[in-house]
Amino acid sequence: MSSEARLLPGKPVAEAVLADVSERAAKLKAQGVTPSLATVLVGDDDASAGYIRIKQRQAAELGFDSPHRHLSGDITQQQLLDVVAELNADKNVHGVLIQYPIPAHLDYDAALMTLDPDKDVDGMHPLNMGRLAVGLPGPLPCTPAGIEALLAHYEIPVAGREVVILGRGATLGRPLAMLLAQKRPTANAAVTVVHTGVPDWERYTKRAEILIAAAGVPGIIQPEHVRPGATVIGAGVRYEGKRLLPDVAEECAAVAGAITPRVGGVGPTTVAMLFRNAITAAERAVATAE
Repeated sequence: MSSEARLLPGKPVAEAVLADVSERAAKLKAQGVTPSLATVLVGDDDASAGYIRIKQRQAAELGFDSPHRHLSGDITQQQLLDVVAELNADKNVHGVLIQYPIPAHLDYDAALMTLDPDKDVDGMHPLNMGRLAVGLPGPLPCTPAGIEALLAHYEIPVAGREVVILGRGATLGRPLAMLLAQKRPTANAAVTVVHTGVPDWERYTKRAEILIAAAGVPGIIQPEHVRPGATVIGAGVRYEGKRLLPDVAEECAAVAGAITPRVGGVGPTTVAMLFRNAITAAERAVATAE
């Protein structure tokens, strides 16, 4: 293609989602209930602390309470599980985020299993993955849900189209495939999941009408791997120090019809979906208590 692809920034998508969350939060507060998203940070990792600050600022803007538990990096597994149990039992807390990663001597999966699935704003509890698999309501994994919202926002047809996901990770590739294959106006696609262990993975990506890179391998998607005019979503990244290295080479914009920007594509939508899960959890808690 001779012209650059249409850019698909995530910020307008996130703003629309968060405007809806803010309205729903205001309705709850009018009923005397303040939605609450609790965060748990273990240790003193600078990047993780920065992510928590971003989420706390967003919570304040949306009218959420945001209780925070900053735990020492040398706590025991049982101490971590005890904190999660306390937040489970607190009826004023509607959602809980355990910031990942946690120190190596601790078992994140065990902490996640202890968390009340209905308070799991990341949507990663095995029960919520099972709900997704069979189409039951529940918190959705944030990055996959953000990608679906991004495609819908920019009115990119998904139903009946060939979607190829490069990457099979538990947090992105696999749940995204389940989500986009479901029968909904913003999904209902023919989805293929391929990975770098497939010697000729390029054969699949070159036929995709919508290509989603979720491998976490910098620059793995080059222009020759993209079908001309395809929509390309860069969801996989790796960091080199503070430098973000995306899966999709910038040169792909010369071939694609639409593409997410190097920075500010899927990221903002992921955070927005976190708060969408949280407000839904708060509404569910209020409805259950009535």
